[in-house]
Amino acid sequence: MSRTRSYLLVFLFLTPVLTQAEVLTPEALLGLRHVGTAVLSPNGTMVAYTIEIPRQPGDDPGASYMELHVYARDTRQTRGYITGKVRVSSPAWSPDGRTIACIMKRGEKSQPQVWTIRTDGGEATPVTNAETGVLAFRWHPSGNSIGYVAELPRSARARALEARGYRFITYEEDLRPRTLYLADLGTTASPRALSRGMNVWSFEFAPDGRSAAVAASPRNLVDESYMFQKIYRMSLQDTSCTLIYTPAGKLGPYAFSPDGSKLALAAAARRSDNQVSSGYVVDLLSGAVRSLTPDNFRGHTSWVGWKDEKTVLCRSGEGVDVTLATVRTDGTDRKVVLSSATTGITFGPVSAVPGAKVMAFVGQTVSCPGDLYLWSPGDPPERVTTLNPGLSTTALGAQSVVRYTSRDGVALEGLLITPVGYETGKKYPLIVVVHGGPEYHWSNSWVTSYGEPGQVFAGKGYAVFYPNYRSSTGYGLEFAASGLGDPAGREFDDIADGIDHLASAGIADRERVGLGGGSYGGYAAAWFATYYTRYVRAVVMFVGVSDLISRNSTTDIAYEELFVHSGKPLEEMWDLALKRSPVYWAKQSTTATLICGGADDPRVPPTQSVELFRRMKMHDHPAVRLIQYPGEQHGNARQPGRRDLLFRTLEWYDWYVRDAKPLRGEMPPLDISGKYGLEGLPTEGTPSH
Repeated sequence: MSRTRSYLLVFLFLTPVLTQAEVLTPEALLGLRHVGTAVLSPNGTMVAYTIEIPRQPGDDPGASYMELHVYARDTRQTRGYITGKVRVSSPAWSPDGRTIACIMKRGEKSQPQVWTIRTDGGEATPVTNAETGVLAFRWHPSGNSIGYVAELPRSARARALEARGYRFITYEEDLRPRTLYLADLGTTASPRALSRGMNVWSFEFAPDGRSAAVAASPRNLVDESYMFQKIYRMSLQDTSCTLIYTPAGKLGPYAFSPDGSKLALAAAARRSDNQVSSGYVVDLLSGAVRSLTPDNFRGHTSWVGWKDEKTVLCRSGEGVDVTLATVRTDGTDRKVVLSSATTGITFGPVSAVPGAKVMAFVGQTVSCPGDLYLWSPGDPPERVTTLNPGLSTTALGAQSVVRYTSRDGVALEGLLITPVGYETGKKYPLIVVVHGGPEYHWSNSWVTSYGEPGQVFAGKGYAVFYPNYRSSTGYGLEFAASGLGDPAGREFDDIADGIDHLASAGIADRERVGLGGGSYGGYAAAWFATYYTRYVRAVVMFVGVSDLISRNSTTDIAYEELFVHSGKPLEEMWDLALKRSPVYWAKQSTTATLICGGADDPRVPPTQSVELFRRMKMHDHPAVRLIQYPGEQHGNARQPGRRDLLFRTLEWYDWYVRDAKPLRGEMPPLDISGKYGLEGLPTEGTPSH
């Protein structure tokens, strides 16, 4: 064979591989890495950060691994401190900057504990031995002790009864409170329990180390963490508590000022606000509370921190953009100092220390799922890591902001990803991705994940629409309150209007539309599969609501549902709850419906999925399938469920939307195990009976 001919054959052999690699594949999506948390050292010279590394298909089932790394600003070098098959969270620097503490679990039967590792080398060592595991911790300002939160252990009598088969489930009784402990380092003394008669969700030590701000509710119930927290000031000497602040509704993060005289916090402005929305400063001497958020602010403030003793940092979502503003403690002189609208980089909480001229944060762009950034005010942000270099050579769909007007004249917006190789004037199959909450909104950033694979869709020839419908955050309190007492009303009409807009604009093929989402987005999927069935050929409903009456009576956040969504007791809205339930409209469905969810979901119980499946089956629906994931709750944390949901979603849409196969024909294959990437599976044989 001639050398020229062999080169030609090699080229012809490689060409399909290169072409396939040009778009984002589901396998590549499942392998993407992300920076999870970034924390600046006390002197501002180093950054501790975590890297989320997805498990491989054949690894033991579990959540992604999480490694601890440290970046040194002077050498511009990164070093892995705790790496491998570990899961590190909540890294925090000791006050002297010589040690990093984190929460980590080592060993399958172990509990998460606080571990420390010296910055000058050595192995990580545990400093707590909480029987029930550590849920949260903070360094004491002295550096000689650590405060942590853990549930009280079960009594010896309860364990003995269980060993003899006498353990039963008592619903919302016999609750073990989350308790605040103080553990002295370098001693063998037992940790001291500080909290009694309350359930501690979070805490922060005062700078002088004499007290702590403690966010607590009466009982250890998720619903109370949403709606019934209060902030107390606890003396570390005698553990006495004084009430500092009672939020109107939901409570967000809080922090002491550098001199300890004030507390900055983020919280809901009123009980009915569906999300944390505003910044506040509490004067700890007088008790006076000052709002940091302008009247009629068209956004939601979700995080606050301190720049210096007189200036608070406020991170807000404003439409599809993210901003960081400085505000004086008297609420004046608000200045936006960083905005994704100008940098193209969205971000979460920033890490700043007094005196340092640099801040650290995890940043995302439309083509970057999460890297470490450093930022000095006045300069552009500096990208420190590039965890996914392959994305720079991957063909991604163009992402832009799309704006339209609702049927009742309200200005709306969302995101649109056009297909890779998009041609103006050509109509494409459309996938609508509906966010959950509804107290959430899409930012103009990386919006692709295992459950919302937008860029994978784009690589397969779909246009992808991410609507910020009414009830979304990021557009002010009144916009977010649009759905209060009006479930599946104007909010889901807005989504239908968005589909009409994209079809009228010549982008979407009106006859080939799919829609999906999780949680409240799953409710939207069920609504479009039934009430708005004429709009969509197929839906994927993930951990979604189908029956408001039964859901409101079985969810673990019933008060949150009452205060910020329903607005009135179920007894006062029987008819509305019935007619805004997808099961009520199931009989008329002509939409292929894939229903998925966690078998152990306490938020939207799995019976919600079963109800819709059963109503459709009872009406002889030809294309409905129900898949439940054992051990998963409100979202799939482990890699088997994530892989299955992703591949099953793609196949469902390809079958019914892209290829427009008939509803009353054959359904997609049930067994998709060949796509999981597993090795060593036995060949298919005769089923056992």
